[in-house]
Formats: sequence, structure tokens, C-alpha cells
Amino acid sequence: MVTAAAYSVSAPDATFEKVTIDRRELGPTDVAIDIKFAGICHSDIHTARNEWKGTQYPCVPGHEIVGLVSDVGSDVTKFKRGDRVGVGCFVDSCGVCESCVADEEQYCTKGVVATYNSPLPDGSRTLGGYSTHVVVTEGFVLSIPDGLELDVAAPLLCAGITLYSPLKHWGAGPGKQVAIIGMGGLGHVGVKIANALGAEVTVLSQSLSKEEDGKRLGAHHYYATSDRNTFKELKNRFDLILNTVSVNLNIDSYLRLLAVNGTLVELGLPENPIEVRASFLAANRRSLAGSMVGGIAQTQEMLDFCAEHGIGAEIEVIAADKIDEAYERVLASNVRYRFVIDAATM
Repeated sequence: MVTAAAYSVSAPDATFEKVTIDRRELGPTDVAIDIKFAGICHSDIHTARNEWKGTQYPCVPGHEIVGLVSDVGSDVTKFKRGDRVGVGCFVDSCGVCESCVADEEQYCTKGVVATYNSPLPDGSRTLGGYSTHVVVTEGFVLSIPDGLELDVAAPLLCAGITLYSPLKHWGAGPGKQVAIIGMGGLGHVGVKIANALGAEVTVLSQSLSKEEDGKRLGAHHYYATSDRNTFKELKNRFDLILNTVSVNLNIDSYLRLLAVNGTLVELGLPENPIEVRASFLAANRRSLAGSMVGGIAQTQEMLDFCAEHGIGAEIEVIAADKIDEAYERVLASNVRYRFVIDAATM
């Protein structure tokens, strides 16, 4: 076993503490990575605090990992020492089901192995990127293009692909009206990508406090959802609406903003079930859908696209001993727009 420094949480209400963890020995198809940065995703908070249930402790979160290859196994062909690489939300899948064969490992019928808190055959659980070192199978390692700085690339491994995948699947591009609900860690990346794809982009946010940022990052229009006139003015407007927030909204109100054949895609995961009036779906032949992250091939496509268009996350880099503080600031919406941990501070 190889040891690594990490930050771990031992219970839902515990604070993070520095620990030493074991990483597996390098296998023939493995890539060893010296982690440089790890993004903080809202999913990390949900898992660390057992809000989705099923968390096993101790837990080391983190699935927005970037770093440099420190070693490779004897059968590795894609990477060499010193390469700039990333690891996203999962580190293995069955490889043979219909989804895996179609390069959509995120929908593996047997279930992907998540980067953290996922069961392994030996009874242990995966430990994530809040650490200094990780070993990952070659097929689940991504190349970070030279056009992207490592720190701003980290959140793209989750936030970036979470937005890129539905934007591509539902055909966002020239002539399409796209709305993004929420101007936060997910939403701000979605604004950049949707604009670069050529769509006309509207942000729907609770207030206008981030309007200047939204338009600077690529939004053509910005509306406050606290203003009732917004829902009147934008009725039947959008081909695609991406909901990035994790609280329960009045979905009916947003469905009425969809044009004929429009789709509202749920990306955030609210705590309670979503209630929808069927008549609002029937009108305009609207659709309500969901989406996870993309597969490995599409995630690489997204990284290459972002490098080509100069897209990175808006970040605040923090030391590892500030994780607890960062979590509270995320919950208070007091970050613009993603925290990234400097692994050198582990």
C-alpha cells in the first residue's frame, strides 16, 4: 500500500481532520496521480453530512481531481509521468453493459464505482480527492489540455460535465433559447458553455444580485424569479431549461416558460419529491427530464471544448484546513463560484 495525506470526516456532524490513508499499489493498468487541486462540490457536502443517506465513515470526499501523473503501470499506453490529468465522479464501471459500450458509463446498469464512498469488493470504500495522491485505472483518467490551468479545470470534472452533457444532448446551439435556473457553482459554468455553443442564454435567479457576473460570463438576459412579471414575460419562450438548484421549486411555473417541444432538465437533487401538474406537460408537448454527468469520452470532449473556448470555473482557492468553513459558505451562497482545495496544504 501507498500512503497519502487526506482530510476525512468521521460522522455527519463532525469536522474534517487530517489523516493518513492507504492507496492501492500500482497495477499494470493503473495511473498514479499527485493531486494538485480538488474542487468542492455540493455533493461532497450532502455525502459528508449523510443527507443522501448511505454514507460510511470515515469519508474522504472529492470528485473534481486534477494533478500530475507520478507513475504508470506496465500496460498503460495513454499517459506518462508528468502528464496533466484529471479524475471525475467515477473510477470504474462494468465495461460490458449497453451503457458502458455506448461510452455512457455514468448509466452503467451494474452501477459505477464512484470516486468516493462507493463499495469495493474487499469491503472497503473508495476515498476521494481531498488528499495528496490517488491511483486510478487508466480508462477513467482524463487529460487536461494545456489551454486550461489546473485550478480552474478542477470543477469542470463535475460541474462542467453536468452542464455540458444535457446542453449537448438536447441540442443547445445557434437559434436555441436556453435558460439556466441558478447562478451558482453549476449555473455559472453552464452560462459559459451554453454561450460558447452558440445558444441565446438567459439566467433565472432569485434576485438580480449576480446580474453583472452573469452577463460578463456570457448570459444575454438575466431575470429575477422573485418578480412575478418574469413568468408572464417569458411564457412559452425556451427550448431548454436547466435547473441547477437543489431546493424544491414550483416546477409548474417553470414548465410554462417552455416553448412547444421544450424540455426542463433537473440537474440539482432536491430533498423532497417533485410535484408536477400533468396539464402543464401536455400543453406545448413539454418534457420534464433529468441528467447526470457524462461518460469518460464526453468528459474529455468537454475538457477539450473548454480549453478551445477559454472556459474555466470561477474559483476561490483555499487551504485544506478551511474545508469546514468553505462548506458553510457554500450553504450560505457566499462564494463566487467554486471552492478549490490546494492539495499542497494537506
